[in-house]
Amino acid sequence: MSNVLLKEAYTVQSRYGPFYTGGIVQWSTNGEYIFCQKHGTVSVISLKNCTPIISCLQEISGNKEEDPINLFIVSDNDANIITHHKSGLFKLWNWKENKLIKMWKSIHNGPVACIAYCNEKNLLASGGSDGTIKLWDLHRHTCIHNLRGAQGVISVLGFHPCVQKDLLFAAGEDLKIYGWNISSGKKEITLSGHFSKITSLSFHDSGDYLISSGRDKVLILWDIFAESSIRVLPVYEEIEGAFIIPKNVSLPTVPPNKFENDTIYVAAAGRIGTVKIWEMKTGRQVYAQQNSIVSITKEEENLSITHLLYNTNSNTFAVVTVDHNIIIYSLETFECIKQLVGYSDEILDIVYIGENGSRVAVATNSWDIKLYDLSSMNCKLLRGHTDIVLSLATTPADVNLFLSSAKDNSICVWYMNKETFEVSRLASAIRHTASVGSIAISQTSCKFFASVSQDSCLKLWNLPENFQFDEKHSLDVVHTVLAHRKDINSVTVSPNDKLIATGSQDKTAKLWSANDLQLLGVFHGHKRGVWCVRFSPIDQVLLTTSADCTIKLWSLTELCCLKTLEGHESSVLKAEFLTRGTQLITASGDGLLKIWSIKTSECLCTLEEHDSRVWTIAVSKDERNIISGGSDSLLIIWKDITEEKKEKAALEMKQLALEEQELANLLQANKLSSALNLSLKLKRPLQVLKIVESILIKSYSQLSQTIGELKPSYKEELFKCATTWNTNSKNCQVAQVVLQALIEEWEHEKSDRNSVVTLESVIPYTERHYTRVTKLLQNLHLLTYTINRMKPHIGSTGTRY
Repeated sequence: MSNVLLKEAYTVQSRYGPFYTGGIVQWSTNGEYIFCQKHGTVSVISLKNCTPIISCLQEISGNKEEDPINLFIVSDNDANIITHHKSGLFKLWNWKENKLIKMWKSIHNGPVACIAYCNEKNLLASGGSDGTIKLWDLHRHTCIHNLRGAQGVISVLGFHPCVQKDLLFAAGEDLKIYGWNISSGKKEITLSGHFSKITSLSFHDSGDYLISSGRDKVLILWDIFAESSIRVLPVYEEIEGAFIIPKNVSLPTVPPNKFENDTIYVAAAGRIGTVKIWEMKTGRQVYAQQNSIVSITKEEENLSITHLLYNTNSNTFAVVTVDHNIIIYSLETFECIKQLVGYSDEILDIVYIGENGSRVAVATNSWDIKLYDLSSMNCKLLRGHTDIVLSLATTPADVNLFLSSAKDNSICVWYMNKETFEVSRLASAIRHTASVGSIAISQTSCKFFASVSQDSCLKLWNLPENFQFDEKHSLDVVHTVLAHRKDINSVTVSPNDKLIATGSQDKTAKLWSANDLQLLGVFHGHKRGVWCVRFSPIDQVLLTTSADCTIKLWSLTELCCLKTLEGHESSVLKAEFLTRGTQLITASGDGLLKIWSIKTSECLCTLEEHDSRVWTIAVSKDERNIISGGSDSLLIIWKDITEEKKEKAALEMKQLALEEQELANLLQANKLSSALNLSLKLKRPLQVLKIVESILIKSYSQLSQTIGELKPSYKEELFKCATTWNTNSKNCQVAQVVLQALIEEWEHEKSDRNSVVTLESVIPYTERHYTRVTKLLQNLHLLTYTINRMKPHIGSTGTRY
């Protein structure tokens, strides 16, 4: 990075913020998109590149604050989205054009809890909290039936897959499944068997069977037209989603040719976070997912999996987790195809991983580590901790190795395969008695690392020398010291692996020997807690940042403060050295990033994209990119455009020199029209004035013709020049002639009102010049009259009287 133009760094990529924050999730029929509810809006996510094709910030529903979306459904042909809003309105959208087609009232006595769509008959069913289901004809957008019978809030709703049956099924708080005839509006079917909330309905291809799941930990197979249950299958967990598996696909343990005519396989998932497959006729479990990466929730009221979606076109299924992640698997192999992070809470730490920093690991106030591929922003979830991950660390000695620490008092060692990019957890250990807030690995080798915790201890660990992926390694603590009197916020290892520095809430930073953790010095000077400590990559200097809004540079030999940088108005939470230790980038609690020159102690620029605390900064190895994250959940990538600016400036200078030479040649050749065009392009008012004067010497008609041949943009530039000339009485005559020619040209072109308004700004100076010239003419006439009256009178004889 340049010492001069580093301030030209800017946001180069979009903020990879949340696109799903709980609520409805639906898969498109063709399997290419996933529709997600984000706050009061709808996001459409392309599964090809894992990015929103309708930006989360673009409000498909208008003003989300005034009328947020409660729920939505996508038509079977993926052409339209129907949304229901807090105002009680239904809205029909063409989502590809973000165009509102129709809007009508729901007329429910309370909120609408669920909706269903029938593409063949173009019908919409809405189930409300008032226990009624209303059937809507979308051609006329009118309610054709008000179906009664269910009680309380309608929890599930679905049309029978066989259109000729004309059936609509729903369930409410009375725990019964009802079926209505959508032509007559009469209740024809009642299925009773559940003892808790019914969460899903799935129909068999034949149309004769129905699978229902519930919070009562059972799956029930129904014979729809016999109105009886064939089997009640206990699954020993609350089920949130289930679907019947088609017969033309293979399962991990059942190939397609092994399907029997009367077998019904069902996939279900809920509290435990794993997908299981059951054969409903015999009641046996066929398969249980072994590779689930869904964290099991500890809260009794939440289920680990909130949605289970199946897509026939791609033969894949998706699980939606309680922490707003969407994970897509192949149904045949149960291999994870994609992971979509719908929502990131506070971003606590970021590190670059892999050759050339192709991936970043992110700690986001979650148990899981999110590993992003920067080329596509595809994300993988890494499970290993049982509480929030607080800190990440990597080392230039091995870019594929990184460590993590968490609130569960544990430390995990991770390694990414260079070829497959698969990440394995090689080791983990718990030696601290409180949350491990920061870790740091040795820089020249992978022999040791240091950790600090809220237990006020600093620990030195040994790292295994040879990593083997097929075995779990042990982590050994070499030394432990009680380092500070309060929580320790940061730890770092010097570039030569000989020193370790710590920063604490006790307002001090301390220097330790990396061999035996012997205390070498204490740095006093900050008025509040120290948030971050960093060693200079080239000098014997330690950097500290503090809640007292200052950054200090300390001498490692003299243990004294060399320099204090002031400029932040909030706690300075993070800092990193740039440009071989000659610059700094700092992050503060007010969301600002600042870049400093250490030599001059000046702030070179301030970056203002974050809305709240910036907890972490990661700098790529070549320092071309910087990633920042904080409590606003935004992951912002910054790029240094110093070289681009230099190249652009050099190209502009070269082009300017060529154009100036061309202008000189045109003037030499007396090609005034072409010279006028080029002068206006270069924005040279004085040169334009001289050319116009030269043209006027010939004739006004030639000037008028030349002006008429100018481009509209050049006419505007000429008008600006004439306006400037008109302010000076010396050049006002030429200005008035040019203005007259331009006015005639604009009248011929029937210019709009903006041109007239612009001309009004010229009037005051023109009136002043007119008044001055008029007065001058009056004075000239008076002078002429006076001279004539003062001449001696000569008689007719020629004698003087």
